[in-house]
Amino acid sequence: MKKRHFTLLILTAVLLLTSCSGNSKKPDNKSNSLTIMGRKSDMEKSYMTRIFDKYETDTGNELNIVAIEDDEFETDAVKKFADGDAPDIFMHFNNADLNRFDVANNFYYLNNESWVDDLTNSSRAYCQDKEGNLLGLPFWESSVSGCFYNKTLLDSLGLKPAATQAEFDVLCQVLTDIGYTPICWPADGCTWMFQFGLDPIFADDPSLLERLNKNEISYSDIPAVTKMVKWVSDAADKGWFGSDYLEDGWSDISLIMGSGKAVMTFIWDTWFYTDFEKGNKYSVDDFALMPAFMNTADNGTYEGGNLNMMMVNKNSKRLEQALGFLSFCADAENYNMAFDEISTVSCFKGQTTNIQSSMVTDAGASIAANERVSTAASKIVGYSADDVSAAFDRMFNKKTDVAGCVKLMDDYRIKKAKGQV
Repeated sequence: MKKRHFTLLILTAVLLLTSCSGNSKKPDNKSNSLTIMGRKSDMEKSYMTRIFDKYETDTGNELNIVAIEDDEFETDAVKKFADGDAPDIFMHFNNADLNRFDVANNFYYLNNESWVDDLTNSSRAYCQDKEGNLLGLPFWESSVSGCFYNKTLLDSLGLKPAATQAEFDVLCQVLTDIGYTPICWPADGCTWMFQFGLDPIFADDPSLLERLNKNEISYSDIPAVTKMVKWVSDAADKGWFGSDYLEDGWSDISLIMGSGKAVMTFIWDTWFYTDFEKGNKYSVDDFALMPAFMNTADNGTYEGGNLNMMMVNKNSKRLEQALGFLSFCADAENYNMAFDEISTVSCFKGQTTNIQSSMVTDAGASIAANERVSTAASKIVGYSADDVSAAFDRMFNKKTDVAGCVKLMDDYRIKKAKGQV
């Protein structure tokens, strides 16, 4: 009896192992499906998972989502392309890192796709190369960056927003003279502000950007860069950033703006809906938008959103299926489902379910006249917001002057660029 019982136990164990083994070796149903590659955090965005699920449900086709860890994405993706393991659809921003993927030989130009005319002007411009070829479908959240100001406070003081650099400088000085901090400039760890000043320099003169990226010139050879750095330095010295700006960081912006301690800040609209804390003296309804002024564009500037693009591998065996997937995503019914209740500026003309800030819509005419595609942070080879901030930090702390700050910006940029080649 003992032997028979032992035999039964063995047979049961074998059956269990066989069952487990069968599950672990379950055929990959997605081995022949459309492959989409991107950063892990990007692939997990709610609007991305919504569109993926809807595509599979509506078409019966499966998707193979290749999500690469964020900190390994650029190097791993380059290796996959080099090893012949490129995806059918590749998600990437139109920035300097994209140059590592041999765009002309790897990606299909989308100029003639049926959905192109439904793109907004700004989203289409972001996704084009310098020859005007459309590189990808902008399927992403977007924002508008500029100078957000406390309109309630300005109105109470009998002051108006600025429309030119000269007016902005006068406004800052008047506010300082009557005891207000004009600009919340969170120098402790916040690094995005500098790109707003650099954008007009390079967005308005693409040849200048090309020469900089070819190392034919440096920041030090461009007077407008020095003008911007000097303006920031002078603003700090005049007290336009307040007395505590070197200690102010990301977590302080909400209280500073909500309390009225500072009147303006250079930031983006979605911040007011994701990070601006409630319960302060002033709420989102007290704010409005004007251009950011940093002495590089007389009428100021707005920075358009950085958009993740769906790019199609021109060498894919599933080229037509990949183009079909983009058409699915660009259908109004589908993108409105994906972006329902998402706080974003519209990327499509037919986008209606997303939340758009009244601050942005009210400033629509000004934005149309002065918005520029994000350029400095996305297209200058070797650009690092942290490096630029480090150079300015030395200047703010009187460890170098304006010329020294510009030189440090060059040194950091060139070192970073060499590492990207």
